[in-house]
This record gives sequence, structure tokens and C-alpha cells, in this order.
Amino acid sequence: MISTSIIKFTNQIFPKVVHPFNLQNQGTETYAQWQYRKGRDTIRFFLEARTAEEMFQGKQVLDMGCGAAGKSLYYCSLGAEKVTGVEIVAHYEQEANALAEELGFADKFEFICASAFELPFPDNSFDTIIMNDFMEHVSDPARTLKEALRLIRPTGAIYINFPPYYHPTGAHLSDVINMPWVHLFFTERMLVEAYKELVKGLPDERERLELRISRDENGREYFGYINKMTLKKFKKILAELNIKPAYWREVPLRGWMAPLAKTPGIKEMFVKMGVCIIQKQ
Repeated sequence: MISTSIIKFTNQIFPKVVHPFNLQNQGTETYAQWQYRKGRDTIRFFLEARTAEEMFQGKQVLDMGCGAAGKSLYYCSLGAEKVTGVEIVAHYEQEANALAEELGFADKFEFICASAFELPFPDNSFDTIIMNDFMEHVSDPARTLKEALRLIRPTGAIYINFPPYYHPTGAHLSDVINMPWVHLFFTERMLVEAYKELVKGLPDERERLELRISRDENGREYFGYINKMTLKKFKKILAELNIKPAYWREVPLRGWMAPLAKTPGIKEMFVKMGVCIIQKQ
């Protein structure tokens, strides 16, 4: 109760983060529309190493963890031959297909509700695989990477970017909690209770709780929505799978924070995004 009160108080101090769930509740735009509008942001760090044409023009594209698929449809707009969006949250499908119709991309887009561990496609099916803000959510990242390697063509590439767990909003609770690095100051149990209190009464309360909160075998509630992926953990997975990235970058939160983003012990607090491009060996 005390921790929840403190978090509510800090919400009055720190500026509110613009979040698609809240925009949708306000009737400003749907999650899919927000994703489409922000589509360029999902690939901008890759554009330092590849052009949009190299990534999408005439390509078979797989968007793993597509959400409501607005970003998938943005990739259609960049000339992809076909974009397949994969998402485990089934209720996004209707919203995704509605926007595809509205934008005129229904013939270039397909939504698949499936686990990223076992996808219903033959080997070497895709030229481009995108994992935007996805690697921090899967329960078995190594298995996910293996599946992507199975599906990518020898001439293709896998594009991965993710905010490390110690990022200011790495707990993925900024839809109702404004405090940066809040997960460094409160236990997970405290944050679960605070989150439940803060979403109470919202139109999509049930959907948010189902998305964010899971229970372990002992009935303990925890945030199953994230796996607490760090740069260190991701690099370890790459090494275990004998994967040598064709491109790797750790983007600092701000330009002036670049030295902090390279300082051992605290660097992951000041990295905005880990960016990785993988090609078949």
C-alpha cells in the first residue's frame, strides 16, 4: 500500500509517457494506427547499416511479435511483396485486418496467431525477419532465434532491436507508471500491486492485466510479459548459438550519455536500444 501511494505520488512529478493503450482509450487512435504512424521508428536504427529498399523492396517479410500489426503494414508501404505478422495475442487480429483493408494492403498482409517457437512455414521462407521490441518478451529467446534461423533464406537477414531491461522504461509499465527506472526502486511484488491498482476501472483493465500479469506454479503473480532481457544476456545467447552478428550497436539514451552507456556496471541503464542484424553463417 505504501509503495503504491509513493508511485501514485511520483506520477504527479514525472511527465506522462505517451502510450498507445492510453491513446486508444482516449479515442485518439487505435493501437494498430499508432504502430503504423510510428513504423519508421521500428527500423530507424537498422537504416544505419541497410537501406529500406534492401530490407523490404520485393521481399517476403516476417514480423515476429507484430502486435496489432500497424508496423507490419508500414513495411507493406515500403514495397514488400508480402508481410506476415505473427502474434500470440489473438484479439489483435481483427484490428490488424481492419487497418490492412483501410490502407489497401489486404492482399499483401497476413496475420498469424501462433507461438514464435513453432511457426507453420517451411525452411527458408523469408527474405527479411523483423523482431522489433520483441526479444524482451519471449519466454525462450534462444528457441525463438533458432526458429528465425530456420525460416530465413541464405541471402536474407534477421533484424532485432530491443530496449534492455535496465532501460528507464524497461519494466514496460509506462502505460500507467511515469517514474523512470521504477523497477530499480520497487520489488516486482510491489509493482504488480501498484499496476493492478492503477489500471482499476480503465475500459481495458482486464486486457492489460491478462497481458502483463501471470502466475507461477505457487500462485505468485509476476510480470510474465517480459523476460528481463539485458544486453549481457542477449550476447550470451548469441555466443551459445554460435551466432556472430553482421551488425551490432548499443544506442545511448542521449548523445551526451554515450560515455555512461559504455561504463561497466551501469551501462545498461543508459542504453536506449540494442540493435542486431544476423545473417546465416
